[in-house]
Amino acid sequence: MKKTFLICPVRGHDSSETFDIVSNLEIDGWQVHWPPRDTNQDDDVGLSICNQNLSAIDDADVVHFIWDGESQGCLFDLGMAFALDKKIIPIKMPPLTDGKSFQNMVTEWAK
Repeated sequence: MKKTFLICPVRGHDSSETFDIVSNLEIDGWQVHWPPRDTNQDDDVGLSICNQNLSAIDDADVVHFIWDGESQGCLFDLGMAFALDKKIIPIKMPPLTDGKSFQNMVTEWAK
């Protein structure tokens, strides 16, 4: 079974925002690591969360990406995926911009 890590906003977001996307990926045959469900979020500092996500990203075949334009955790996970040279599949993010932006970089990276 092919494995993916879904980078998505967690803090300050309801998991219902991404539940349908996870369900559809799983129906399509993906084993999905979904941080609201699969990463222990009981961490007052966040270091344990980052370490768990690093391990899951490393274990994934690809990384799917949802970003609201604000989540710092998404950008941190995205940086880990970049460092691990993972293929990225953007699902949702802010519109492209003129000039440099994370969404422009992710779009180029995904090509």
